[in-house]
Amino acid sequence: MTQASHHTGAGSAQTDRLLEMYRRMRRIRRFEERASDLYRATEIPGFLHLSIGQEASAVGACWPLGPRDGITSTHRGHGHVLAKGLDSASMMAELMGKEAGTCHGRGGSMHIADPGLGIYGANGIVGAGLPIAAGVATAAKLRAAGDVVVAFFGDGAVAQGMFHEAVNLAAVWDLPVVFLCENNHYSEFSPEAEQHRAPLSARAAGYGVEYQHVDGNDVLAVAQTMTGIVARLRAGGGPVLLEAETYRWHGHYEGDPERYRPAEEVAAAKERDPLLVARRQLDAAAADAVDEEIDKEIEAAVDWARSLPEPAPETLHDHVSAPRLPVPEPAPLPADAEIFRSMDAVRLALEHELAADPAVFVAGIDVGAGGNVFGLTRGLAQAFPGRVRDTPISESAVVGTAVGAAMAGMKPVVEIMYMDFIGVCLDMLLNQAAKLRFMTGGRASMPLVVRTQFGAGRSSGSQHSQSLEAILAHIPGLTVVMPSDPADTYGLLRAAIQDPNPVVFVENRLQYGLKGPRPPADHLIPLGRAKVVREGTDVTLVSWSRMVQDALAAAESLAGEGISVEVIDLRTITPLDRETVLASLAKTNRLVIAHEAVRDFGVGAELAALAVDEGFWHLDAPVTRVAPPPVPAPYTPSLERVWLPSRDTIAQTLRRIAAV
Repeated sequence: MTQASHHTGAGSAQTDRLLEMYRRMRRIRRFEERASDLYRATEIPGFLHLSIGQEASAVGACWPLGPRDGITSTHRGHGHVLAKGLDSASMMAELMGKEAGTCHGRGGSMHIADPGLGIYGANGIVGAGLPIAAGVATAAKLRAAGDVVVAFFGDGAVAQGMFHEAVNLAAVWDLPVVFLCENNHYSEFSPEAEQHRAPLSARAAGYGVEYQHVDGNDVLAVAQTMTGIVARLRAGGGPVLLEAETYRWHGHYEGDPERYRPAEEVAAAKERDPLLVARRQLDAAAADAVDEEIDKEIEAAVDWARSLPEPAPETLHDHVSAPRLPVPEPAPLPADAEIFRSMDAVRLALEHELAADPAVFVAGIDVGAGGNVFGLTRGLAQAFPGRVRDTPISESAVVGTAVGAAMAGMKPVVEIMYMDFIGVCLDMLLNQAAKLRFMTGGRASMPLVVRTQFGAGRSSGSQHSQSLEAILAHIPGLTVVMPSDPADTYGLLRAAIQDPNPVVFVENRLQYGLKGPRPPADHLIPLGRAKVVREGTDVTLVSWSRMVQDALAAAESLAGEGISVEVIDLRTITPLDRETVLASLAKTNRLVIAHEAVRDFGVGAELAALAVDEGFWHLDAPVTRVAPPPVPAPYTPSLERVWLPSRDTIAQTLRRIAAV
């Protein structure tokens, strides 16, 4: 080949690449334009945030990515997912709320995902994709396959704590993730200058990560920059913060009156139209042919989507949770079984699952070298190098990492040190872990466990004593487990780690020293199944966690008075085993509920509602709850003793109800 022909070939290849980039940008542009039309015609319900003007950053960023590489997106995410390879027809159907949509009509514009294509979700919560991207990148690093992740976010997300937590965690763990800020200079209605006092370059330096800047309207520049960054990450490099400067032509949402910016500013921005920038370097006829091809593709997508049905009403409950494999109730443990403690049960269950399944990893604050604040994970980091990981004190990043890693095929077990701290990371439980399977129409897998603990009675005060299971149980999609003894702790924790759904596993720290028979290594307890731990005929007493021990003691004391109490240990709070409770109520005709959480609006109230609804005709006495009053947990022992129920207060209530 002559030098001239070599250059001609190289030029032709460059032209072909640019033409393909133009095709991808044109697909995004036309998709967004038609979506805008359809929204105005009320054919698309719900919110719509368009990315017209930002096509080059999406296409250029995804250009060097392969099928196994991942992205997370934003509420303005159509361009990102199209650039990563999602088909326009199923996306259009999703926007219209159709059953054949990408997510079966469950997600809509802001929640499109396809983990099979490396698309780990657009997200309606600003900044939420960043911790999730850290989780996908954690999975990539543990697999050591050279995969990378791109986390798209807008300049407004920089003000979110999740941005800080995710970038810092990625830096500390040296994760293969590109945090790509599409700086369109507006956070909803507010100009960038009113939102931030430090540029991203300074922030990157503060986190100790590399920073780069690129013209976000020049697709070749974005692709070239990203190709270099991705190559370094595949070779083991750590996170990069890339700022792509661009502009959105439409308002924050469709219908936005846009009173916050002058029309002249928008007109000036349009002179830097990413499609025109690319077109100037292309043959006009070739570009026109692409326009015609894409116009036909999008119109065909619209016509197809219009012809489809919406999801049938009987599918309302689909995709909330993954089906569970049946687990039989284990046989009673032998009387001469070896004795162990609840704290041993936690460590042994984690050790068993880490050894059995390479997809399992453990992460949390001081769970590695420190072995957990209660010593529960001592020795595991040494036994499983890289798979028992210390995190910064960043609860949102910890749980977000679990969400992303679970979607990427891992089985993370993360720890929130105290149950009280779930408020710090509630979005990752409430809006991500619990909802992503449903919002993606079942495409997102979510096998993760969040371990935490609680326990009043030791003067820990109002921020370290709360039993908050009612908050979690109220969130559809979460499983909440609260064991009451060492054997159940072992069997339920193993079952939770093996389960395909997000499980919050709540231990009681006052029970870590509780002793009981040690089960065999293969011991499993079925999730969602309560257990009658003491048979009785006069009153049903339902409890869970440590309060079960007080319930059993109260029942034992009343047996000498001729009152037969049946004690039920819920074990799993949600899904609630209604059948076991109702069967016992049918036998005893009386129901008392004892729990450590404050009385009002709690799980006890749900059980009472069950009794007066489905169990009404069995009732011979009022349904009664024994629980702390709606007062924060006191610090001083004199008040805490009055506040917290005991075996004596439970026994008093049982006597009163049995006498009715």
